[in-house]
Amino acid sequence: MNSAFFDFMRIRFLTMLAYRVNYYSGILIYTLNIGVYYFTWQAIYGSSGELGGFTAAQMTTYVAVSWMARAFYFNNLDREIAADIRDGSIAIQFIRPINYVMVKMMQGLGEGIFRFLLLMIPGMLIAILLFPVELPTAPSAWIGFLVMLFFSFLINSQINVITGLAAFFVENNEGMMRMKRVVVDLFSGLIIPISLYPGWMSAVMKVLPFQAITYLPGSVFTGRVEGTGIWSVLGIQVFWFVILLIPMMLIWRQARKRLFVQGG
Repeated sequence: MNSAFFDFMRIRFLTMLAYRVNYYSGILIYTLNIGVYYFTWQAIYGSSGELGGFTAAQMTTYVAVSWMARAFYFNNLDREIAADIRDGSIAIQFIRPINYVMVKMMQGLGEGIFRFLLLMIPGMLIAILLFPVELPTAPSAWIGFLVMLFFSFLINSQINVITGLAAFFVENNEGMMRMKRVVVDLFSGLIIPISLYPGWMSAVMKVLPFQAITYLPGSVFTGRVEGTGIWSVLGIQVFWFVILLIPMMLIWRQARKRLFVQGG
């Protein structure tokens, strides 16, 4: 069974590799995004030394690493699942001796590994050459960030799976998927770091799972969280990973019952 899951991951990686030319434009797009945000934040900072707990140098690094991290954890599992439900091919998955949700997660991981190697790393190297990115010097920061990056993928994928499975219960979840993407990008701290939001809004966002996708790993990479604090923010990620397993499995169980009732 474990070998089968690995095969799904490997096949997705090889599939992405066949279309790797498309990702050269992705590197350019992500680099342009970093450039736009870099010059925007430079204008906002002006002569200010610090804003929302970020120095100008930390903000540049945060923007670069956050966008390149997105290149790794981003996937379209929600759209893939919704498409399987709409065309009825999801029914075939029920007769296979393997968990459909786990298959999609492993496919997403295969895509994520491809994106890490051929999009995130090259893109980050280009960003370092073009912008004043400050890399961590402490090994704990690198190790902590890479571990947290993996949990960013897991949490983002869980949210995508939950959104995709919603297609079982609504006729068209296209609007829900679009809203989810905006909410994740905004509330995760990708566009604006959470510490820059008004106090009440920042407090609300800190009790939601989205901060665990971008803001917390970015805070570790920029040195805003150091030493034992890395374990604390990693604990937040682990907490949300475990919590999100509950609705994901419950929705999947209800979806199976719904399909059996409607299809016999």
